[in-house]
Amino acid sequence: MNRRYCSLPRQSAPAFAPGLAAERLGALAAGRRMWVNGTVLHYCFLDADTDASVIPVPGTGRTRRVPWAGAEEQRDVLRECFREWQDLGIGVTFTEVTDRSEAELRIGFQQGDGSWSVIGRDALSVGLGERTMNLGWDLTEHDGRWTALHEIGHALGMRHEHQSPFAGVHWDDEAVYADLAGPPNHWSRDRTDRDILHRLDAAEANGSVWDPQSVMQFSFGPGLILEPEQYHNGLYPSGSLSPSDKEFALRWYPPAAAPAALVPFRSAPLGLGPGEQGDFAVEPPETRVYSVGTFGESDCVVVVFEERDGEPRYLAGHDDGGTPHNARIRVRLVRGRRYVVRVRLHSTWGSGETAAMCW
Repeated sequence: MNRRYCSLPRQSAPAFAPGLAAERLGALAAGRRMWVNGTVLHYCFLDADTDASVIPVPGTGRTRRVPWAGAEEQRDVLRECFREWQDLGIGVTFTEVTDRSEAELRIGFQQGDGSWSVIGRDALSVGLGERTMNLGWDLTEHDGRWTALHEIGHALGMRHEHQSPFAGVHWDDEAVYADLAGPPNHWSRDRTDRDILHRLDAAEANGSVWDPQSVMQFSFGPGLILEPEQYHNGLYPSGSLSPSDKEFALRWYPPAAAPAALVPFRSAPLGLGPGEQGDFAVEPPETRVYSVGTFGESDCVVVVFEERDGEPRYLAGHDDGGTPHNARIRVRLVRGRRYVVRVRLHSTWGSGETAAMCW
């Protein structure tokens, strides 16, 4: 069986200040790509005439346009897979939109460009004219549904499971290079290192135990894995969401709770543990520019949403992780409208209390 693999875009390492404690660095690595819970992730399919890649035609000196548009049956598979993740009861929801300027996730179907997604809220740094996800082969064929579930897992912040440091996998490196260099993947040794052989930091892994049945786990043919010995003849996950996949999603994105009131000029103690979140509603008494932020020796991400037709829309955000400063946003709030402030704690690194405030 020809196995086509997800090929992640190259990712830059975060530039944290030197001298941070290992526990603090671990918390930052675990949470820096995760969405705040309660986020509505809007996705759109790119299909305009201008949505295409321009690639060279070998040996001719010419180029050709390769469109990003996908047929409706391809889109339907992805819609079904968004619903499957949603039906777990997670606090993040997915909504399809047609305006790319409203979409955090912009999806293309360029054939020959592989299947990939940026990880979690790294999508916010991708330009509006660019894709955050690509499905590079027919999703109605074998493993197409696995591909769609897998890429949505990346969009939620999940990493490749076979790269978990808890897997204890001993590879036959040269056999892996040779297998991936051939069809249908045609990968370089560098890409194989990045997406197969490189081990993640423990804080970046999806969980503290390896899950060979995860939807984020690749299947591998015989002779690529030397140990554990039981997988020497191949590893073939089911291609569906495993119990550990569901646990990961619900751990980071539990069903959203009703927000507490955040009254201007009145601090609200957070009392959170690492990875936990506080949610607050703000109804400004006057229209003006407000500051929204945290106090205390902690690493937090703060996001302000404006409710429009009952749905929270991203307005502004700030992650202070790894700096000596607190997260702070200056944003114009309008009297008569309702806003939601979500604060996810990465870690605390001092003895004082962490609090949120709007002023």
